[in-house]
Amino acid sequence: MRTQLRHFFTAMMFYTRIPCPGWAWHGHVNGADELDLATVYFPVMGWIVAGIGAAVYTGALLLFTPELAILLSMIAQILATGAFHEDGFADVCDGFGGGWTKERILAIMKDSRVGAYGAIGIGAMLAVKFFALAALPPGEVVVLLLAAHSLSRATAATFIHTHAYVREHDDAKAKPIAKGITPVRMLVTIVLGVLPLALYPHLWGFIVLLPLAAVKFFFGRWFAKWIGGYTGDCLGAVQQTTEVVIYLFFIAMQRIV
Repeated sequence: MRTQLRHFFTAMMFYTRIPCPGWAWHGHVNGADELDLATVYFPVMGWIVAGIGAAVYTGALLLFTPELAILLSMIAQILATGAFHEDGFADVCDGFGGGWTKERILAIMKDSRVGAYGAIGIGAMLAVKFFALAALPPGEVVVLLLAAHSLSRATAATFIHTHAYVREHDDAKAKPIAKGITPVRMLVTIVLGVLPLALYPHLWGFIVLLPLAAVKFFFGRWFAKWIGGYTGDCLGAVQQTTEVVIYLFFIAMQRIV
C-alpha cells in the first residue's frame, strides 16, 4: 500500500501543483523509473483536477451566471495543473506550425518562449472549451468534466505504450517522462480513464471512445511522420485536444438523440 501511495503521489507531483509529502519522492528509484510506475494514476489525476473544477463550478453557480461559473472553473483547473498540459499544447502548435524538419520542430518546442502559433492555438483551444462547456446542460457539466479529464489523460498515456519517446535527453524542462509501461498497467490506466463514463446516464456515452480512437490514430500518424514518435509536449497536446473533442461529442450527440 505504501508503494502504491508513493506512485500516486509521484503522479500528483509531476502532473499537478498540489503539495505532496516529501517521503513520496526521496530515497527511491530515479525519477523516470518512478514515473513509469506512476503512469497508471494519470487518469486519477484527471479525477482530482476535474473534482476541483467541478467544486468551483458548483459553488460559483450559487452566486454567478453559468458562464462565469465555467470560466472560474477553468481557471481553477489551470491553477491545479500549473497549465502543464496547456503549455504542451502551445509548444506543439509552435513546433509543428513553424518547423519543417524533425530537428527544427524539436528545437522550437524546446524553446520556453511562446510564439504566434502557440498563442493563437491555446487561445482558440480555451475559447472552444469555454463555449463547449457553456453549451452543455448544467446538470451534466460535473459528470462530463470527470469523464473528459480522465479519458483525455488515458488517451495521452496510450502513446507511452504504442509510440517511441523522441527526445532521450530532454533538457527543455528538466523533467522526467515515462518511457515505458507494461500491457497490464496500460490496461489498468485505460480502465481508470473510462470508469467515470459509467456516471453518465445514457449508455450511448461510451460511443465517445470511437472519436477518441480516431484522434489517437491521427496524432499517432502525425507525430510519427514529422518527429518519429512523441515528446512530453505531444502528450499535453493530445490531452487538451481529446478533452475538447469529448465535450463536442456530447453536444453533438444530444442534438442527434
